Amino acid sequence: MNQYKAALVGYGGMGRWHKTGICKTDRILITGAYDINPERMEQARQDGLKTYESYEALLADREIDIVIVATPNNFHLPQSCQAMEAGKFVVCEKPVTMSSDELQEMMDCSKRTGTKFTIHQNRRKDADYLAMRDVVEKGLLGEVFQIESRVTGSRGIPEGWRQYRVAGGGMMLDWGVHLIDQMVMMMSPAKVTDVYCELYNVNYKECDDGFKLIMHFENGPSVMVEVGTSHFISAPRWYVCGNRGALIIPNWDCNGKIIRASEHEVRWEEEIIYTKAGPTKTMAPRAKDTIEEIAIDGDKWNSDYDYFYRNLADYLDGNAELTVKPEEAMRVMKIMEAAFESHYTRSVIKCNI
Repeated sequence: MNQYKAALVGYGGMGRWHKTGICKTDRILITGAYDINPERMEQARQDGLKTYESYEALLADREIDIVIVATPNNFHLPQSCQAMEAGKFVVCEKPVTMSSDELQEMMDCSKRTGTKFTIHQNRRKDADYLAMRDVVEKGLLGEVFQIESRVTGSRGIPEGWRQYRVAGGGMMLDWGVHLIDQMVMMMSPAKVTDVYCELYNVNYKECDDGFKLIMHFENGPSVMVEVGTSHFISAPRWYVCGNRGALIIPNWDCNGKIIRASEHEVRWEEEIIYTKAGPTKTMAPRAKDTIEEIAIDGDKWNSDYDYFYRNLADYLDGNAELTVKPEEAMRVMKIMEAAFESHYTRSVIKCNI
């Protein structure tokens, strides 16, 4: 097995996380960094990295095999193409580009130069996602018809470029790209047939600080993806309904539960149920002896962030396919573009993505 050296362009929060929190394999060593901010350059030196006087100097270093692009989104295309033209394999942070047209430019550059790239779409191995997907794929809920995926908080958009549209800010490009990618990978090869989206500008007028997206997969469930930065009470991280039961995972500790039918026949009670909100029969709870509750143990599931770089090393050795392919990122980018179109036209966008 070979060992590869990587350098970072951009040493802010994400860039430093690649160095200190993600890349754990000894087969890929992050040895250098470049940033336009002198304070970040000093931090890189304190973290044991070689620093460069310019991006061009980084690209000219023959010892560097991989360039990790961790700059604001509007720089991804030019910096990735510049690295590929220098013969460096590129790992680009998500979202890979600002649009599908830009992504096509990047793919064309890769083809022209013969140099490949991948995208750090890292939340495919999140513990909560793996726990939910395991339940669904084992058929514990029966035929699933509804999936709700949410990430919400109340602290607004982090300070910096994420607050500005020109830099590729906003929650659709920041968090939507992750949650849509999770659903696309889970439902693949089924395509998305229609999209409806509402973007929010609660406290930020420059770019979206939240959104609610509904998309349908062919012969599959309705999927709702919601992201919010002004939610003082969070709704469940996952809520999934099938014709035999339902799942809830409230938050990122991954503990949750399944409630499902233990009998195939529905037994209706004759009497009406009286509640504080009034009488009901249709919405009365099932008899306790007709359902079972199964706990989802969060301790069973762990997020695996290093898998991305382990896979990359295997790919560079010629022993594996890339775990994140540009074609997959293109699907996600086109779904996000359909979401933006839906919001601005206030309409359902028919598609085949």
